[in-house]
Amino acid sequence: MDRQPSFIRHRADCAQTSVVRVRGGTTESVTQVDRVAEETPIALEYNGISHATMLASPADLEDFALGFSLTEGIIDRPTDVRGIDVVPQHDGIVVQIEISSACEVRLKERRRAMAGRTGCGLCGVETLPEVLRAVAPAPDASPVAISAILRAMRAMRASQTLHDITGATHAAAWADTDGQVHMVREDVGRHNALDKLIGALARRDEPFQQGLALVSSRASFEMVQKCAAAGIGILAAVSAPTALAIRLAQNTNVALLGFVRNADATIYSHAERIQS
Repeated sequence: MDRQPSFIRHRADCAQTSVVRVRGGTTESVTQVDRVAEETPIALEYNGISHATMLASPADLEDFALGFSLTEGIIDRPTDVRGIDVVPQHDGIVVQIEISSACEVRLKERRRAMAGRTGCGLCGVETLPEVLRAVAPAPDASPVAISAILRAMRAMRASQTLHDITGATHAAAWADTDGQVHMVREDVGRHNALDKLIGALARRDEPFQQGLALVSSRASFEMVQKCAAAGIGILAAVSAPTALAIRLAQNTNVALLGFVRNADATIYSHAERIQS
């Protein structure tokens, strides 16, 4: 029996492959078909300047480009983006983003400051000050009942269609103050999923202070930083936050919740915004 994976059909965000399953310690004799998540190199170019290449799910890339541009401080507002072109290539996808002249000048100055230094590998960021860059506090978010947050987390999990197919992706969701989920984005990377969500919300001019973001992962420093940069005042995560994420949430006016599962949650910052 041939036990090497054999990809038999391909689509944008997942592929099908032949697999051999082991059940109860015994290898099954029949080859089966399984679905696996695609992971594609995505290169972001700004006005023809290559800036960062990441592995991501090859879907909702316009949302990803806009969200990444906002949360990484490359642009100040969605109108700073003049156009986005997604260009498939043999070994990946290039997303060409046209930004305003002022943002281009700032980006070039930022890249010159990084030239010749050893990189840390964080999305083109090469110095500690760039990683821990100052972010303005998020506006005061509307209070949300904990019951609404728990309801929204359950709704997000029920909407993770790509995860249900592959078991390999994270999700980020946007819910209103009643706990109704209005948008979900998925990706193999948790940061990418959040950038896609923020980009989608920005394209629709959603009021970030009138709802909350939910993520199917831990709440790392970068996740809080991205929410604060976008103006999102409440972030709820399935898993734990880091100490650095909690300190940043306290300093940037982000109500941060972790371990949001079933009927439980832990509030780490700005608990006054979470109602019983």
